[in-house]
Amino acid sequence: MKTRHIIIYFIGLLALCSCNDMFTPADENNRTEDAMYEESKYAHGLLIYAYGRLPYITTTQTDIATDDAVSNNTSDGNALRNMATTAWKSDSDPMSQWNACKDGIQYVNLFLTKVDRVKWAPSAVSKNQMFIDRLTGEALGLRALFYYYLLMAHGGYADDGVLYGVPLLTEPENGSSDFNQPRATFAECVQQCFTDCDNAMKLLPFNYEDLGGNDDIPAKYKERGADISGYNLIFGSKSNGLMSGKIAEAIKAQVALLAASPSFREQSGVTSAEAATLCANVLKRIGGMEGFDPTGHIWYKNKTKLEPSASEMPEMLWREDHQKNATQERENFPPTLYGSGRVNPSQNLVDAFPMRNGLPITDPNSGYDPKNPYANRDPRLSDDVLVNGTTFRRNVIITGTYPNDNNETDDNLNSIGTSTRTGYYLLKLLRDDVNPQASSTIEQQHIYPRIRYTEIFLAFAEAANDAWGPKGDPTGIGFTAYDVIKAIRERAGLATNEIGQPLAQGDVYLEDCAGDQTKMRDLIRNERRIELCFENKRFWDLRRWMLPLNEPVKGVKIDRNDATNELTYTIFNVEDRTFDNSYQCYGPIPKGELLKWNKLKQNKGWE
Repeated sequence: MKTRHIIIYFIGLLALCSCNDMFTPADENNRTEDAMYEESKYAHGLLIYAYGRLPYITTTQTDIATDDAVSNNTSDGNALRNMATTAWKSDSDPMSQWNACKDGIQYVNLFLTKVDRVKWAPSAVSKNQMFIDRLTGEALGLRALFYYYLLMAHGGYADDGVLYGVPLLTEPENGSSDFNQPRATFAECVQQCFTDCDNAMKLLPFNYEDLGGNDDIPAKYKERGADISGYNLIFGSKSNGLMSGKIAEAIKAQVALLAASPSFREQSGVTSAEAATLCANVLKRIGGMEGFDPTGHIWYKNKTKLEPSASEMPEMLWREDHQKNATQERENFPPTLYGSGRVNPSQNLVDAFPMRNGLPITDPNSGYDPKNPYANRDPRLSDDVLVNGTTFRRNVIITGTYPNDNNETDDNLNSIGTSTRTGYYLLKLLRDDVNPQASSTIEQQHIYPRIRYTEIFLAFAEAANDAWGPKGDPTGIGFTAYDVIKAIRERAGLATNEIGQPLAQGDVYLEDCAGDQTKMRDLIRNERRIELCFENKRFWDLRRWMLPLNEPVKGVKIDRNDATNELTYTIFNVEDRTFDNSYQCYGPIPKGELLKWNKLKQNKGWE
């Protein structure tokens, strides 16, 4: 079992760390576990290894296994495409979180048994306690996060009709442990996540920021003799980016939304009202709707804010560190811009973007013209998807079947191995000032969100509408599902004319949905699809909503009549999905684990 290998590896690592000369057979090379209590860096390594198992993906990947996109990499080695088009199996699961998250939990559990015995600051009692509190809080928050991802990937109903989570481990495993552990119920795992988040919030500041003076220091540390320099060293801005109170609170809200979703709510023990309240708690800390970022939907275009020296973006609750690279651009730029055009947005997703007036393109009053399908559309479409005829980096990108003005055809539909298969290329998350050309590469700063405030706003809207309807607020939160969706659509520029002026009739479609809980539910889901597209959310959302996973992915073939320059748009099926909707809203327990441990129960339908 991998956790056993981790222990062996860590024991070996301890024998090599912090040695002046690892090749000299001196006494200090014979390290023991007790050594970590004297050397804080030695012990801190356990927590660092846990951070190294964070489950976040920093590039657009999993959307190609949904109805939002396909990949033009059709090789047998594309595991996500194989999962979506051939067979998703318990012994071949690219969405599995089992090993990485269980490894992270093992590191956390081991660290928690050591943290309060380590001499973090031997000469200062107050500093030592502050270190213990912060590091313990970080570990607890991380454990909740790992269990959250395990529940998303592996929670489900077994043949006995019980909704299970995963084995619940809060103590480290070692060579004498009984590794044959049954799965805890989903509800028990959720409660453990809640407990860990609550305890993390008691120990951590909600934000890592420098305090101004000794009077601002919390009483529990001031009583131990803490001064401002010591407090800021441990809880100040230098720790920004680590697990914090606000992050733990947001993780608790995410767990609650998952548990209150249609796939899990029957036995999770969490209601939509509880999920809405927990999401609202996160949002109240930024002033509710007053903290809504007016440019949060295009944060990735704010080049000044992407620089390491810039202040934090108000849209970001938690994010990855800055990275200067050209990775996403090299993968996803069209071929004429030296990219591989890997992630191809689907016609399905393009059709989800409404008209600028807010009406769906299927509404007869929307003004949608199938002969000019990209005119007067939701402005977010041109932000996120590169459509035929778009000028990008001074190049006109033609995804149809005819050449551009430079007589180039590489960007055309299915022209070469790196061309689009759907008639669309990805724009979201990409920088137009990057050049991925091998001979003259220009890299730029990127960040990738772990948790965006827009995600929490949408989570609140989903849960609040389910609990209380579009405009219900029985507990006095101060904003409603309707308020959130109205703000999101106004921010996007919906219900405005081409120069941004509000339409006299307002957002007719939103107002229609405001009187119907089911219509509002569908609108919220669609807004989530648009706002979070290509951020690796869609696969998990479809499953927790119990929506079809096997919708065929569509594209568009655009032909030109050279005599009249008239374009013809033909929708076609690009890729079928082979998901089985009868059971695959719940992921499998890895088959290899079932073969080793007979107390594990598989989710229904999986071998």
